[in-house]
Amino acid sequence: MSEKLSFENPVYVLAPLAGFTDLPLRSVVKKFGADLTVSEMISSNALAHGSQKTLHMLQKSPLEDPYSVQIAGSSTDIVKKAVEVLNEQEGIDILDLNCGCPVPKVVGHGSGSSLLLNLPLMSDIIKTIKETSNKEMTSVKIRLGFEEKNHVDIAKVVEDSGADFLAVHGRTRAGKFKAPVDYDAIREIKEAVSIPVIANGDIDSYEKAKWVLEHTGADGVMIGRGAVGAPWIFHQLRSGEADVSLELKHKIIMEHFDKMIEFYGDYGAILFRKHTHTYSKGYRGASQLRNQVNTVSDVSEFRDILDNFFKNGELA
Repeated sequence: MSEKLSFENPVYVLAPLAGFTDLPLRSVVKKFGADLTVSEMISSNALAHGSQKTLHMLQKSPLEDPYSVQIAGSSTDIVKKAVEVLNEQEGIDILDLNCGCPVPKVVGHGSGSSLLLNLPLMSDIIKTIKETSNKEMTSVKIRLGFEEKNHVDIAKVVEDSGADFLAVHGRTRAGKFKAPVDYDAIREIKEAVSIPVIANGDIDSYEKAKWVLEHTGADGVMIGRGAVGAPWIFHQLRSGEADVSLELKHKIIMEHFDKMIEFYGDYGAILFRKHTHTYSKGYRGASQLRNQVNTVSDVSEFRDILDNFFKNGELA
């Protein structure tokens, strides 16, 4: 396996989430306990055509080591070109192929979860990445199927095509983000393949993460929406402490705010409004805080409001 990513102990991964898992949030979870962070999903088409905006999305924090970049694509030629572009980029350890995204725009282009309808093509794309990439590892993110479950077949194709590990979101494409997650199916995949398997889907608390690891036998958990507004879940997993003090929450929230300003400049304060809304859930005075920050764009004023609120915060 990798020198940087060992599966001897459970691996804790921040899932890629468009619009949320940007560099500031990734650097925060990395500092407080995540083993691996993954870029937001990147179009291989955009990479192949040299989009500057897309190259900007590859930026990572120095803390992100190892670092995985997730690409979506539906053509071996385009994916090959995208990988050649990524080969020029330093600091990427893993290339991850998205075979799980259920969003119609992505599926309509034949990428994301629509690759689950064409396993020979999926296999060719994985092999193309593996053969072209100069990165240490290749991984794949899958769902359990498109309409129906054929998860074991999919996982075996991923393994046979040369992937080093895979992450499984425990729903079909038809299940979007609402259907119950089938953790038994993740366990069946774990039993069917010999490469490491990371479980994903509705892991929204420390207790749930521990249960999923136990129930599925997976080699790690990948947490997405459960980490938004609660990035300390990685600290809990790393430390084995179920309780997180309000002091540590305050510290993590302020670190996240500072990283947003560092990365986005003053605009980071406006972007942090949505994070303030999720962070303040369950605190006394949360709705007043939300109303207050919705009108503030001055960085130091915003920072003072946050700092005061969370430093002296009490749970409702």
